[in-house]
Amino acid sequence: MSFDEKSLYELLPAIYRIRDAEQGEPLKALLKVIAEQAAVLEENLAQLYDDQFAETCAPWVLPYIGDLIGIAGLPGTNLQALSPRAEVAHTIAYRRGKGTAATLEQLARDVSGWPARAVEFFQLLATTQYLNHLRPENQSFISVRNAERLEYLGSAFERSTTGGADLTHTVDVRRIARGRGRYNIPNVGLFLWRLRAFSLTRSPAVPASPGDQRRFLFSPLGIDLPLFNLPLTEDEITHLAEPINVPDRIRRRTLQRSLNDYYGRGKSLLIEIANTDIDFEPAEIPSQDVIVCNLTDWTNMPADKIAIDPVLGRIAFPQDQTVQVLVTFHYGFSANMGGGEYNRLSTSDTRRTEVLDADGQPVLKRVSNTFFKDAAAHNVNFLTINDALSQLDPKGGAIEIVNSGRYEENLTLDANGKRIELRAADKRRPTLVLSADLQVSGGANDEVILDGLLIVGGALRVSGELGRLRLRHCTFVPGISLDADGNPTQPNTPSLVVDAANTQVEIDHCIVGGILAAEDVEVRINDSIVDATDERNLAYAGTDWFGGQLRITNSTVIGLVRTRLMRLASNTIFLASIANPADKATLIAPVLVERRQEGCARFSYLSPGARVPTRFHCQPEPDDSLVRPRLVSSRFRDPEYCQLSACCPPEIRRGADDEASMGAFHDLLEPQREAHLRARVEEYLRFGLEAGIFYAT
Repeated sequence: MSFDEKSLYELLPAIYRIRDAEQGEPLKALLKVIAEQAAVLEENLAQLYDDQFAETCAPWVLPYIGDLIGIAGLPGTNLQALSPRAEVAHTIAYRRGKGTAATLEQLARDVSGWPARAVEFFQLLATTQYLNHLRPENQSFISVRNAERLEYLGSAFERSTTGGADLTHTVDVRRIARGRGRYNIPNVGLFLWRLRAFSLTRSPAVPASPGDQRRFLFSPLGIDLPLFNLPLTEDEITHLAEPINVPDRIRRRTLQRSLNDYYGRGKSLLIEIANTDIDFEPAEIPSQDVIVCNLTDWTNMPADKIAIDPVLGRIAFPQDQTVQVLVTFHYGFSANMGGGEYNRLSTSDTRRTEVLDADGQPVLKRVSNTFFKDAAAHNVNFLTINDALSQLDPKGGAIEIVNSGRYEENLTLDANGKRIELRAADKRRPTLVLSADLQVSGGANDEVILDGLLIVGGALRVSGELGRLRLRHCTFVPGISLDADGNPTQPNTPSLVVDAANTQVEIDHCIVGGILAAEDVEVRINDSIVDATDERNLAYAGTDWFGGQLRITNSTVIGLVRTRLMRLASNTIFLASIANPADKATLIAPVLVERRQEGCARFSYLSPGARVPTRFHCQPEPDDSLVRPRLVSSRFRDPEYCQLSACCPPEIRRGADDEASMGAFHDLLEPQREAHLRARVEEYLRFGLEAGIFYAT
């Protein structure tokens, strides 16, 4: 029974309700207070019941349940990335299957939060056989006839693709626990996937060249992009992961062999043809019309089918397409950063304060440039962003893009007396293709917010006296745009130029190019990447020389830094260098702060020669210049962009104030996940076995 005010009041005899109404309903007011307290008690009782189960209990209860079944050393409940819920729930099953590869794989998945694959390396060894127990399939040579098997050589799926055991190795006696050796009798490897597969839904395919109607690219930036698999959940703990179960790159032969497992609605990729009639959904291209090809140099194009190259992210049609081609696919990246089809509303920094009209309703204009029922369901009234801007309330408002389409427009955001927010709808990632810079201006009390957008083709320029500029979960392509090979077309051009007076700039979970900020500007950067495309280019500076005061946390900066005042630099990597000694007299230092009496740099990597305020536990130490971050990739086009390598020095990988990694991916808590897994896996190994952890790329 629900103890709400209405239910309690109706339980009273009618005579009391009549008398209560005659006296101004004081009894009803009393029951309202009682109902509120009864609701609190009811909720508490329900939570007490839920707290008896690992799947539904509050986070603080998990260590107590774990203690009941003998689990010690669970991570703190305040670390969301290390939630022990799955580990506690599955502990009994772990112990029943102790020592098996399937159990070790499930344990690795639950403890680390990453997809995992367990490999028993002793099964891949070339060994002399006992004559009374011959294994004819265990051949000590490599068959060159199975191209797919060779493609997986040395990976987590070396034996799982087509069966057999003809890919064998000689013994490696190095210790697997130190990440060196692999193929030995006591060795078990746990492969972990740090990359995640992010979706892009019904994004317009980009012609390979202007005017081309047969050859298209999946990437909205018009570059080659490897496609990733949407992981299929495993139903049984006894099942060992296969390529379909992890967020790995899709390979050509694997896709051709199992096309129906990867292609289709709700799967890894899909091609549709848009319909100009709003009453009809786009037409889905069936899998029988699709073939997998190697489209390098756009060769091998079939004459009667639609060719897909998942390695390069290319599409080739047998004839010209006069209607828009829409693609749904998955790309790889490390974290929720730079915009994407993830829940941006779950972070505290994206809480919205709407502008209200005269009737007290939020001013919201919805935009979509695609024609299908979903647009009508969102009450879309505008096809272009400029049309929506022209219809904003005099006090401003929000413009929300409800699809992941491409918008080729030149925009000017004049926030004179307004608060303007240009955002993507939650779980959408639209692309703004500019042919000129995005101009933003306004007064001292005005505010402009950009949220969830991918912007290419132009920089963001702020002028006037704008009070505040907020960039949330946005990507401004470093180098303005990319050529066909994925290289920046304007590597020395900044992405953000703030030539305004007393503007406050907030950059949160963004990827941006270089920043130029006037001296009286205040810039705050959190959980972001600032990439000047080269360590010798200016990543942060002023429109004249020194940039405005800077506060930066949990970020990665590639390029030279010139700032008037560094209020705080925490858990941040500054990768900068003065390559030419002749420039040292002009550039002075890779990271240079004018006023070094104020501020602090703590738990950060500062390129040798940096001149900054007071340092606290920064790297490298004065006598250790060999400590330097090692990135898997520093190219924006790569899925492993700005991800720290497993070979990165521990002073960097565990150098943050909470012993996590320095840099933009600090909040992933990768070192803590790995350390917790190493501690847990020892309990479930068979006697004599040794486990090693490897990151699959």
